Amino acid sequence: MSRILYRLIAMLACLAVRSGRSKDLEIIVLRHQLTVLRRQINRPAINDADRTLLGAIAAALPRPRRTGWIVTPDTLLRWHRRHIARHWTHATRGPGRPRTSDQVRRLVLRLAAENPTWGYRRIHGELAGLGHPIASSTVWEILKASGIDPAQERSEVTWSQFLHSQAAVACDFFTIDTALLRRYYVLFFIHIPARQVFYAGVTANPTGAWTTQAARNLFLHADQLADSRALVRDRGSQFTDTFDEIFRTEGLKILKTPVRTPVANAFAERWIGSIRRELLDRTIIWNQHQLERLVIDYIDHYNEHRPHRSLDQQPPKAPEAQPPSPGRHLRVVKSTRCHGLINDYRNAA
Repeated sequence: MSRILYRLIAMLACLAVRSGRSKDLEIIVLRHQLTVLRRQINRPAINDADRTLLGAIAAALPRPRRTGWIVTPDTLLRWHRRHIARHWTHATRGPGRPRTSDQVRRLVLRLAAENPTWGYRRIHGELAGLGHPIASSTVWEILKASGIDPAQERSEVTWSQFLHSQAAVACDFFTIDTALLRRYYVLFFIHIPARQVFYAGVTANPTGAWTTQAARNLFLHADQLADSRALVRDRGSQFTDTFDEIFRTEGLKILKTPVRTPVANAFAERWIGSIRRELLDRTIIWNQHQLERLVIDYIDHYNEHRPHRSLDQQPPKAPEAQPPSPGRHLRVVKSTRCHGLINDYRNAA
């Protein structure tokens, strides 16, 4: 402010010692220069110092003498209102949201680099499991700022209101072709409220007898299904009356989906999509033994570590999250599953 007043006083003193004719000539030259500049620059850049100087001169100059200025009286009034508003709001403005630490930013980029199939919500879930409570939008902004395209959010497929109000189990087969063109069928069950998946077996010939025996074996180690009230399945020939009777004996109602309507078994179809994208589409299967080991390992990862949006970014069998100790260096340890195709992250002890 003192520098601006000094410039103003110096300019007035300079004009005071000159003759009236020289002042008029200088004013004519300055106005012509201003006209030339206006032809070249549509809107000049004015900083706060310029606004203060022009405002001070305007206060001491009659309105008719302001003709030809680069700013209008309305502009001067707008600057004045903005200055007052900034003065009274700046002191009461809070500090805002704290900046995300560089360590967490590096961790987000590391997860994105090591897991190219993960979107920003998948990375957000992994961070929640590691004890870093940042918003998914923050992960999106970090990836975007680094030139990494955040994967588009996949919308969940809704089903009938029955599955939202009752505990249900869904089952289905999916197929895998080996490098030698041998086709195998994998049977699985998913407990819908908990999103927990149960492996039932792999076979090259899914007969009704094999499927029925797989259902019997399921109830020997899946106590979590005891509170279920319905089984959702398609109308495949493998699901015989004997198969249904096993579940009816346990108190479950059988819900058959319409023909050629996979959306009616949305939870099972969604899980098939997950295991294909994250595991099976990224490797070559050679035999049944390899397929069985990979599927079991992935199901363990899915149940014990992989976050789920419907479960508040927690896995179905969620261990207690161990947030990093305050004041200690952030160190995250990576472990691998499924022959190195799946990564798990945990805070170092």
